[in-house]
Amino acid sequence: MTRFSTALALVGLLAGSAAALAAPVGTQPRSVVELFTSQGCSSCPPADKLLGEYAERQDVLALSFNVDVWDWIGWKDTLASPDNTERQRAYARAMGERSIYTPQVVVDGRIHVVGSDRGRIEQVIRQTDPLRIPIELEAAEDSLKVTVGGSTNDEPHGMLWLVLYDRSVTVAVERGENTGRTITYNNVVRKLRPVALWKGDELSVDIPKSEIEHADVDGCAFLLQTELDGGDPGPMLGAARISASW
Repeated sequence: MTRFSTALALVGLLAGSAAALAAPVGTQPRSVVELFTSQGCSSCPPADKLLGEYAERQDVLALSFNVDVWDWIGWKDTLASPDNTERQRAYARAMGERSIYTPQVVVDGRIHVVGSDRGRIEQVIRQTDPLRIPIELEAAEDSLKVTVGGSTNDEPHGMLWLVLYDRSVTVAVERGENTGRTITYNNVVRKLRPVALWKGDELSVDIPKSEIEHADVDGCAFLLQTELDGGDPGPMLGAARISASW
């Protein structure tokens, strides 16, 4: 190979690397499955295991929200947060339910199902329309560009949310209803924060990589979700995920 051809090959390699860096990354699922669970709930381990299976699927974004509603019966959930509990209560208000329960799955912000009922969850996923607003993720060295597509339909306004999660956390439960059990939780949500309001037009925002690094997680996702009157969560419009170590 001549020096000229070597130089051309090097230029091509650098150009290809730059194109790859700027290329869209991540995956866009057809459905979002949120599990509300608790380490103090003896009925929850089968649902936790099932969510682990959904976490392996590319067509589903599975997220685990540990809640603190059972902390009073002998074991304080090590992964729970009041924010997770409030999200579950907000879903109950939005769906006209008087109470919450565990394990509970919410599919696409629309329908709630017992979290261990595989058949019913699958039925709901099949019967609901795929998420229709595209979310593209473009990784750069120090930031992540998030582009939410526009809509030609009369879509309700939505909020773009950043979700930071750990893909796997194993906990040895020492007291309460699950005494002596070791349970693995998948896609455990550590942070959920609003990013920007979407009003139907294409929207682009940059997320600093430093925010994700400081959170010390290995999973990152974005949800586009309608907000009902009063701010309660409504139907999902779009979702995308990416490894936190892009």
